[in-house]
Amino acid sequence: MAKHSKRHHISDAIQDEAMKIARGTQRPGQTKQQTKLIAQGIKKGIELYKKRESAKAREQDKKLKKANHPSESPDEPITKVREKVVYKQHWLPWVLLIISWLVMAGYIYAG
Repeated sequence: MAKHSKRHHISDAIQDEAMKIARGTQRPGQTKQQTKLIAQGIKKGIELYKKRESAKAREQDKKLKKANHPSESPDEPITKVREKVVYKQHWLPWVLLIISWLVMAGYIYAG
């Protein structure tokens, strides 16, 4: 036996809510039959909305699980890329340092 039937069961709360909304929008001279038809339409709209929201939630859960648990299949080996950071220094400070040492050395030996 199946746990869930194909037909979606309607809760009493949804039926009551649909009837309240239908009565709230009732026009003067509207029959009970027309009010019931409006309530059925509202009920179907609520059901459709809930189905869409649950489908969205399921899809979101699937994406979240897939993102949290990356698939480790033997067909696709996981390669870890190691980045090598190379710092390139500018040559000007070194040239100025060497020139200052040479000037200082020349001043000391000349003096």
